[in-house]
Amino acid sequence: MENLLAGKKILVMGVANQRSIAWGCARVMAAQGAKVIYTYQNERLKKSVAKLVNDDDRLIECDVASDESITTAFATIKTRFGQLDGLVHAIAYAKKEELGGSITNVSREGYALAQDISAYSLLAVAKEAEKQALLKNPASIVTLTYFGSERAIPNYNVMGVAKAALEANVRYLARDMGVNKIRVNAISAGAMKTLAVTGIKGHSDLLKESQNRTTDGKSVTLDEIGGTCAFLMSDLSTGVVGDVIYVDKGVHLI
Repeated sequence: MENLLAGKKILVMGVANQRSIAWGCARVMAAQGAKVIYTYQNERLKKSVAKLVNDDDRLIECDVASDESITTAFATIKTRFGQLDGLVHAIAYAKKEELGGSITNVSREGYALAQDISAYSLLAVAKEAEKQALLKNPASIVTLTYFGSERAIPNYNVMGVAKAALEANVRYLARDMGVNKIRVNAISAGAMKTLAVTGIKGHSDLLKESQNRTTDGKSVTLDEIGGTCAFLMSDLSTGVVGDVIYVDKGVHLI
């Protein structure tokens, strides 16, 4: 299948490098004909994204910890590109030292930080997109989550709690934004070697265990996750609303 997203303009938030799930999504969507726009948090991360995207106009600074930054970024995007057909939210953060050990080691500050960046940021960008009428009718929002939202994965801790909140946000946003035919869904991606995963203590064991639990003994790929994202951004998915779709090759079944 080709040109599934021909003529569509999609914003991707959260590309860090070529191993990012966000980049896998962007790459597949671009191959399906989409014009992809990217946000980056700061100048340091812009250098990494610029190695993948050779078009400065499609790179816009946006720090989701700042409402002002989101407002400015979305205004810039709308001025340059007009309304968008979709938005991919692939942003999460927690203090590395608070991922390992017991969940009781998490500080109040660290808990709030993980929730703010990993969960509230989806509400923040959806709210601003709605305020500025950045998204078309219909349109699609997709966020990235992980199985640690519903199972107590070793060394995932506060991020698992944040992902659970993120998935709840998906359901409530889907209900409220559906009036304007903006569907909101999440992809629960299987564990793979990304910058985020390498921040987890014992990540090598996690990756090995995850691969062992897939139905064919092979880890999910960026293209497989990106393919699901492309489907959710396409007109083929208009009946899929408020769901968490697993793209982990069956890991969640066992």
